[in-house]
This record gives sequence, C-alpha cells and structure tokens, in this order.
Amino acid sequence: MTSTAHAELVVPPARAGQSVFWISSSVLFAASAALTVAWCASMSEMSSMAMPGGWTMSMAWMRMPGQTWLGAAASFLGMWVVMMVAMMLPSLIPTLDQYRRAVGGGGGPRLGGPTTALAGAGYFLVWTAFGVIAFPVGAALAELAMRHPALARAAPAGAGAVVAVAGLLQLTAWKARHLACCRSAPGRSRAPSPSPSPSPSPSLSPPTPPSGEAGAAFRFGARLGLHCGLCCLGPMAVLLVVGVMDLRAMMVVTVAITLERLAPAGAWTARALGAVAIAAGTLLIVRAALFG
Repeated sequence: MTSTAHAELVVPPARAGQSVFWISSSVLFAASAALTVAWCASMSEMSSMAMPGGWTMSMAWMRMPGQTWLGAAASFLGMWVVMMVAMMLPSLIPTLDQYRRAVGGGGGPRLGGPTTALAGAGYFLVWTAFGVIAFPVGAALAELAMRHPALARAAPAGAGAVVAVAGLLQLTAWKARHLACCRSAPGRSRAPSPSPSPSPSPSLSPPTPPSGEAGAAFRFGARLGLHCGLCCLGPMAVLLVVGVMDLRAMMVVTVAITLERLAPAGAWTARALGAVAIAAGTLLIVRAALFG
C-alpha cells in the first residue's frame, strides 16, 4: 500500500472527535429516554389516589410503603435527573457541539472531549438543584391536598392558573433575556432572531467560551444551565402541575423547549407558545369552575 493510499484511510482527528461526540450524545439520549419511559410505566401501574375535585394524585410526590422521606426524595431526584437529560439533550447537543469546537480547535478531540463532558456535567448539576427544590415543594402541596379536601377541590383551578401564569411568563422581557443566553452558542456567529424585547443586559450576557481548563468548563456549563433553567421555569411549571410522570406532557414540553431554543425566530416562538399556554390555562380554569 502506498503512502498516499494510507493517508486516505486516516480519519482526521477533528472528524473522529465529532463522530465520538454525536455517537455518545445519541447513546446518552436513548438510554435516558428509555429509563424515563420505564419509570413512567412503572408509576402508572401503581394505584393513583383519587382526590376531591375529580383529579388523581401523582405517585411521584408520595412515599412508597415502608419508604422514608429521604428515600422518596432520593428516588425522585434520580429519576428527575434522568428525565432532564432526556428532555434537555435535544436542545443542548448543538450548543455543546459548538462549545467542543471552540475549546478543542487547537488541541483536537483530546481537549474538546473531556471539557465538553465537564460542561455537560455542570449544566445538569444545575438541573439537579432544581429537582432538589421541586420535590419538597411538590410533596408538601400533596400532603396539604390530602389533609384538606377544600384545597384538593381547588387544585384543578389552581393548575389552570399555573399554566396561564406560565404562559404570561413566556411573553416577558425577562424570559427573552434568558432565552437569548440559552440560544447563544460559543464559537457561533449568526444574526440574532427577531426579538420583540430589548437585548440582554450585561448581567445576563451569554456565557463566553472558556479555555480548556476543567474548572472553567464546569463553570461554563453551570452558568448555561442556570440561564436555561430560569428560561424553562414556565414550561417546567406546566409539566409539574399537569403531570410530572405523564409521557405525553413530557413530550409536549420537550418539543416546546427545543423549538424555542433552535427555531430561527426563537423569541417569537416562545411568545406563540405562551399564547397557547394562556389559552389552555384559561380553559382549565373554566372547566374547573363548571364541572369541579
């Protein structure tokens, strides 16, 4: 074999690194999605608690027989992290790919790969923190609903109000600023999508591509995760009140988040989704008032 023919068989390091990144991301997404589906299936097989007002209590907020509250929190948090990986990866992968190219340009995949993994770890650590907050709040509200029938009867209307408020949040400049930070990928230059709101303030500027140093990569991911977590407060609130273990709700929220992150006109997409949420929340409130 000639040296020329041998050179044609050599895969460039940048292309090899890109292949490893996309294959790893695809495997991670498939595994997390499968675990989420299995978790939801196992939870749906359990008997739900019928509540006054014509709704059922999600088992996600309740302890299993013989389980401590600490064990219930650990179980919820484990599945929350898996669920967040499945829900957020579709919109996160393009940003991580841009980051990998930005920090690994001079060092090849050896530099870009590990630092990208650390950035992803920092991102999902923030989402883990959101889960730590969500469980005690949800469990406390569930306990109150079980103890006070009047509060339970008001829950459907309350859920509708949460959905409507989440829709209103989609229309705010605060949402637009955090969304702009989430849509800004390191190393990518493109014209910003039309936005009806002012540009991000200095305190909410998009994360800048750090060096290949491990701590900087982790901090970059954590800062991006914080912006994205705050940006998703509305959609996640909808998921929590509609059904945290409802696969249909998860898919709708995942599609909504992905669209507003990746669609060319992200700000307008977010506003359109907000209008839909306001209408849905209003219908839920009306339905609760008429049939509750």
